[in-house]
Amino acid sequence: MKQRIITAVIALAIFIPILIMGGFWIDFAAAALAYVGISEVYIMRKRIIVSFDFILTTLGVMALTVPITFYKGWLPSSISRLDILYIFSILLLLWTVFSKNKFNFEDAGVSIVSMAYIGTGFHYLAAIRNVNGTDFYGFKLLIFALLIVWITDSGAYFVGRAIGKHKLFPYISPNKTWEGSIGGTVIAVIIATIYAMYFLPNIDFTYIIIISIIASIAGQLGDLVESAYKRFYRVKDSGKILPGHGGILDRFDSMLIVLPLLHLFGLV
Repeated sequence: MKQRIITAVIALAIFIPILIMGGFWIDFAAAALAYVGISEVYIMRKRIIVSFDFILTTLGVMALTVPITFYKGWLPSSISRLDILYIFSILLLLWTVFSKNKFNFEDAGVSIVSMAYIGTGFHYLAAIRNVNGTDFYGFKLLIFALLIVWITDSGAYFVGRAIGKHKLFPYISPNKTWEGSIGGTVIAVIIATIYAMYFLPNIDFTYIIIISIIASIAGQLGDLVESAYKRFYRVKDSGKILPGHGGILDRFDSMLIVLPLLHLFGLV
């Protein structure tokens, strides 16, 4: 527990100033987190992280993470993030040929999905913070998303411990319960809605409630997705970069699902 607290304090001392500054700093942080995240996928799969396919996948996830304006001046102005995903997907598929199937179609599939999942999630970590708007709108919106994720997680833990009896997905995550899941969502929606009333007053009240409910559920599903692939690869944590907390994917599993949702809901 002591180690977890120390790691959390140090991480927040680094992360919060970056969130406040935004701009280049959050773009750089998002790209760095994406690099570590994709490395964790390769390590879980027991694949070499100095291989050509790792280099391609890393370039792909970084290209998906950084703002599209990064390519302005040296790529066609019409290029989109979907185009970038397609280009790197084709390159990985071509490598199955040139590697003589030492890197095969299934390997390419995992790399492509990982690129899309990690790259898109961390892209919106920076994109939300850097969204144009007055009165620190992007920062407030990002805190709104983080609140939903963190409060859902904490609420589900304490409610589940207190009254949890019915297992949610016992094979994937044996400690999670329906009572904890519902309780976490209710608490998160209440607190996130109160926060939005004061800090995001321009967003419709009913819409905030709907978004909070969906984001809370999506965050829990993101957690379960990570539990599923960790169980598949037979690892306890995605990595060891955060002593007492595991890896980057362990800490950002819910946010990788929730942050792009804010874009889908038209808030970014």
